[in-house]
Amino acid sequence: MGVLRIYLSVIFVVILGYTSVTIANHGMNLISIFFGDMATMAWPGQFNLDFMFMLTLSGLWVAWRHEFTPVGVVLGLLALFGGAMFLSAYLLILTSRDRDVRRLLLGPSRA
Repeated sequence: MGVLRIYLSVIFVVILGYTSVTIANHGMNLISIFFGDMATMAWPGQFNLDFMFMLTLSGLWVAWRHEFTPVGVVLGLLALFGGAMFLSAYLLILTSRDRDVRRLLLGPSRA
């Protein structure tokens, strides 16, 4: 679990730094670029489509883990729009609270 927590910390710091530099250099114009790349039907668009589905799965898992309660739905939306930055922080918090992998993956009531 220690190696996972180190990895999650690295993900959070790297994504936060990279995102900060990108926003400083290019602004917050992500949506038009993201979907514009998909509209071209080229490899950058294929990557964005694949990534969007991974974000959707992440958001659904987080909401499901919280049994689709209002808090779970909000956390799921944060996972969808926050990507790896949110998920790495979320999992870092969960792994610091509980070291049981079943509880981590399924949630406390299902484990």
